[in-house]
Amino acid sequence: MKLKTTEVNGKSYAELDASGLPIYVHDDGKEVGFDAAQAVGKISSLNAEAKTHREAKEAAEKSLKVFEGLDPEKAKTALQTVANLDAKKLVDAGDIEKVKAELTDALKKSYEPQIQQLTQERDSVQAQLHKELIGGGFARSKFIQEKIAVPADMIQATFGNNFKIEEGKVVAYGIDGQKIYSRTKHGEVADFDEALETLVGGYQHKDSILKGNQSSGGGYGGQGGGGNNNNVGNMGGTIQERQAAIAAKFNLDK
Repeated sequence: MKLKTTEVNGKSYAELDASGLPIYVHDDGKEVGFDAAQAVGKISSLNAEAKTHREAKEAAEKSLKVFEGLDPEKAKTALQTVANLDAKKLVDAGDIEKVKAELTDALKKSYEPQIQQLTQERDSVQAQLHKELIGGGFARSKFIQEKIAVPADMIQATFGNNFKIEEGKVVAYGIDGQKIYSRTKHGEVADFDEALETLVGGYQHKDSILKGNQSSGGGYGGQGGGGNNNNVGNMGGTIQERQAAIAAKFNLDK
């Protein structure tokens, strides 16, 4: 990306956005204000995190020095031998495996129903969370309300799998499998609408889902580009006709 400048009396000055931030133009033509203070703060945070990881790694390596020269497989065999010797005080060596199998089976029968119930409850909670955070994100999206010409459920059918829940938060992934990061909050993942805007901007059929004159230029929002844009977003029919065509494609009800 490069800094957007303007020339006054033969001198170049950086252009500022409404928040007083210098404007940078990304490769796709989208213009975004650069918050230097936020970026520096994020870099400091990442440096502190990296230091913590480095110190933990050094501490772990120091602890492992005690075991230098030991053969892991031989050590494991020795521990198993000691365990069997202790068990011989209670049962004959020939019955040890039988006793272990019976104990394992008894524990499995006792706890398996509880584990199944907890698994079902977990899956139910995850499904509800997914419906609220991701489904609700599409339903409440201002980007869809203001910029998209088709119903939200069609957009969810197309891009829903790009959104996942991680640590209780919605995280979006691009077609390259990488997380989508914010262009305004550097170092942080994009929020729902910003991520959806990015996904729509890279969608090959975006002209059929965006409202008229919403897809000019290299990036979404009308930044950059040139030439005659009178027909951008118009695929030769009314909004209702385009909605019906997309509904048929994804087997969705209107």
